[in-house]
Amino acid sequence: MVEIGKFVNEIEVFLRECVYPREADWLSKPFIEIEPELQALRRDVKARGWWAPYLPIASGGAGMALLDYAHVSEVLGTTPYGHYIFHCQAPDVGNMEVLLSHGTPEQRSTFLEPLTQGLTRSCFAMTEPEHAGSNPTLLSTQAVRDGDSYVLNGHKWFTTGADGAAFAIVMAVTDPNAAPHLRASQILVPADAPGFERVRNLPVMGAPESGWPSHSEVRLLNCRVPLTNRIGEEGAGFRIAQERLGPGRIHHCMRWVGIMQRSIELTAKRALYRETAPGEKLAEKQAVVHLLADSQADYLSSRLLVIDAARQIDKSGMHAAREAISLIKFVVAQALGRVLDRAIQVHGALGMLDDTPLAFWYRHERAARIYDGADEVHKNVVGKAVLRAAGGKS
Repeated sequence: MVEIGKFVNEIEVFLRECVYPREADWLSKPFIEIEPELQALRRDVKARGWWAPYLPIASGGAGMALLDYAHVSEVLGTTPYGHYIFHCQAPDVGNMEVLLSHGTPEQRSTFLEPLTQGLTRSCFAMTEPEHAGSNPTLLSTQAVRDGDSYVLNGHKWFTTGADGAAFAIVMAVTDPNAAPHLRASQILVPADAPGFERVRNLPVMGAPESGWPSHSEVRLLNCRVPLTNRIGEEGAGFRIAQERLGPGRIHHCMRWVGIMQRSIELTAKRALYRETAPGEKLAEKQAVVHLLADSQADYLSSRLLVIDAARQIDKSGMHAAREAISLIKFVVAQALGRVLDRAIQVHGALGMLDDTPLAFWYRHERAARIYDGADEVHKNVVGKAVLRAAGGKS
């Protein structure tokens, strides 16, 4: 049994000594150039017994409950590289959870085992440019049976980590005549399968990315894979996707909480040494003090909400906790944006550069209010629950 407080403290020391000092250099280079350094740290993490703490012990992890892992995700979130170094990065974490729960023995041997060991990476191809990403029942990508194979045709984008991935889990319509939530299936597609094309990496707000941190546009053109590559029953794609989203939102939200914590720390240090005039520091300005107070309130309130949601999931399951999950998704995403904006404001010109992780986070985490269901979708869930509790029919 892992003692979570000790575990988190040890990880924090490791990050401060081995990761924080190298962030600025890593942020200035393509992923392919820094990957050897990251791989060395990943080997160190594995040797220390810290590898993939959310995975079952039989799969090489620490077998943590969701609430314990939430605390780990928070401290890993204090650096853009924390989750990757500890093998907790999206979308691999969700793909591993799906294959652990629904994969066949053959799928686990071929796809899951190399992934859990960190020998490969994966991606998840669901979002399509032609449809609203917050509604995964709206898909054009189709997988048509042909003998003992599926033939896939479709167009995906924001397929995270596709650059360098060994395989994708593709959401595709297998029965267009079924009810909306039963139309799609999840299918394993090797990245080297004929007809699977990574068209381009998508530049985020003008910044090109490569490797694991990147998002890609993908096309499937008569891409043929065996029927045995389907995960679960035909038509179960939406249900399986929903299963991964509950824990995934805890992972994301606690990562955002970690970003807030680190941003406040960087901001406070900046305020303490930055002069605004000879002998005057930013920390002496009431406006800056108030910004820090507002950010601390956003950070602590977000943290408590996410911990409570994780506790509800561990105790009662994802369905019972669905309103708490929706609540943290939009509350924490919006708080994150406010904290990052204040941090950059206090840093001034420095905040616009990749000399700190703030600009990287500001670019990439604006999407927090969009992916895994736009804020507005989750507000509908929470608001309608309030109306039902008051006796309404919504």
